[in-house]
Amino acid sequence: MGQKVHPIGFRLGVIKDWQAKWYADKHYTELLQEDLKIRKAIESKYAEGDVSRIEIERAANQVTVTVHTARPGIVIGRGGQRVDEMRLLLEQGTGKRVRLNIQEIRQPELNAPLVARNIAQQIERRISHRRAMKQAISRAMESGAQGIKVTCSGRLTGSEYSRRETLHQGRVPLHTLRADIDYALSEAHTALGLTGVKVWIYKGDILPEPKMMPAEAPEEEAKVEEEAPEEEAKVEEEAPEEEAKVEEEAPEEEAKVEE
Repeated sequence: MGQKVHPIGFRLGVIKDWQAKWYADKHYTELLQEDLKIRKAIESKYAEGDVSRIEIERAANQVTVTVHTARPGIVIGRGGQRVDEMRLLLEQGTGKRVRLNIQEIRQPELNAPLVARNIAQQIERRISHRRAMKQAISRAMESGAQGIKVTCSGRLTGSEYSRRETLHQGRVPLHTLRADIDYALSEAHTALGLTGVKVWIYKGDILPEPKMMPAEAPEEEAKVEEEAPEEEAKVEEEAPEEEAKVEEEAPEEEAKVEE
């Protein structure tokens, strides 16, 4: 079943992090709906901005939104105008203070959502799906990916029946939890119907951080080491005293024998 599990959800809490970082007890559904509205507003406003990921954090009466994009210039706008407009729009919709951060994606060729969306857009422009898939694979491998797999499914090349085609290069270890695998699904809307595009990109392993021992452990070891020399010193002190006593008793016994 490792082939069926969502690669990102499978690794949450191990090497992947959540896109929404907040906790709510009674008002959970309200905040969840608010999150969906925020994501929808940003995706529609920055449709041409290549937005890959939206992270939402909540603290008291403030919402911090981090937008990961490959084209920060389009998202920010001239003099930060578009960011200010989006911030005001979100504050009006949520009724809370909104802090909007823009994070640039340095290598869009290794970002699965952007790669999947690019392939889907090419299919919508009537470009061959095989050509789009091969170009995406070659760019990803040239950018440093250790493996990539791309799947397209639907009425490919105008066929009467839907089918699925998969191309891959390198290795994509889906069962390895430490493997940094980025995954995304995108859809191409064509005259013949929907064409699904799935992308898996393997970037290498992320080794877990070494776990430190509890703070008490080094102190206890130090105490044990301190006690050990003291005991050795006591033993060494007692040993000469016993030898001296034996030497004192020996002459007395010799004197008694001579008498």
